[in-house]
Amino acid sequence: MENNNIQIRSPHLKGAEVAWFAPICNGDDRYLGRHDIRFKSDWSNTSNVLLTADRLGFRNILCPSSYQVGQDTLTFASAVAPLTSNINILAAIRCGEVHPPMLGRAIATLDHILRGRLTINIISSNLPGTNLSSEARYQRSREVIEILKQGWTQDHIDFKGEFYNLQLDSTEPMKPYQQNGGPLLYFGGYSDPAVDLCAEHCDVYLMWPETEEKLQGLMENMSQKAAGYGRKVDFGLRVHVIVRETEAEAREAARSLMKYVDDEKGTEIRERALDAKSYGVSRQTQTREMADEEGFAEPHLWTGIGRARSGCGAALVGTPDQILEKINRYIQMGMRAFIFSGYPHAEECKLFAKYVLPHIPTFSMPEAQGRRPSQEPATPLAVGERR
Repeated sequence: MENNNIQIRSPHLKGAEVAWFAPICNGDDRYLGRHDIRFKSDWSNTSNVLLTADRLGFRNILCPSSYQVGQDTLTFASAVAPLTSNINILAAIRCGEVHPPMLGRAIATLDHILRGRLTINIISSNLPGTNLSSEARYQRSREVIEILKQGWTQDHIDFKGEFYNLQLDSTEPMKPYQQNGGPLLYFGGYSDPAVDLCAEHCDVYLMWPETEEKLQGLMENMSQKAAGYGRKVDFGLRVHVIVRETEAEAREAARSLMKYVDDEKGTEIRERALDAKSYGVSRQTQTREMADEEGFAEPHLWTGIGRARSGCGAALVGTPDQILEKINRYIQMGMRAFIFSGYPHAEECKLFAKYVLPHIPTFSMPEAQGRRPSQEPATPLAVGERR
């Protein structure tokens, strides 16, 4: 399973950063295609999901970004941060949405609130009402990242690019808590400009679920691109999960989740997103089309969930031992970060924490990469009884 062509940044890390997903952009339900107000994307439900994951021992949690539905990512993360105890927050930012120096200040502020427990997911999708080419979108993201890094590590921002031209003193609030370069940058993208950007600037390359063979190909390609910049990256997988005590129960739970989704409803749900026609989404479609009659592209990788998902379109389905075996195979391939989710999110989070999480050696990626100052504990600010 191990492949010498995959060069990872942290070969010494034998476990994984195991993360959950905060459904701040709607989509949390017991049955896809049939929305239940109890799972609405509001503060009550989504903060409960995040704090449940914190309490159960997950090491990170993705807070996504969407214009159409849900809550603002950085506002939500800032509000929930003082309520957490141990978990990192992986906050998604859409490059170009906020003027880069102001974005750098906002991220640095949140990093201080979390005492270094902040990671950033770089998003390069079109902004609402715009339609830039793939090359232009990733060039804009490259410029945003370079400006952020200048502001976090230097006293002066000196930048001239296609989208931004800045001569600006960086201010004290722009210096993040993590003093060795700022928060780690997680990134997902499949086009040539996307892969090149991640290879040059980002720390963790996130993939959506495909067959092991295709994932290995993506990892080898990224390793080669990163080597061209004298770098290595770590690899991660964003995937849903359905774990039950027996395989029959797990498969029945998968079928039940989709029982209200017909082809018309599934298409309507998938096409809501701004990135519904992206190359990454098309790869998820290809994986679904190659699956068997029950939707399995390979053992325990079920693509049926992608009938009603525009992005991550497959789930690990099986018993605790089967799911753990699959995760261990991914770790042996070189993956070091996992972002899981399930439906409803709080319930599946508890099941995964009960059956699978205790058997995975876990770590926090920022700590593993030395991104937190060693002289101070990585704990949140005191909040009294709310703690």
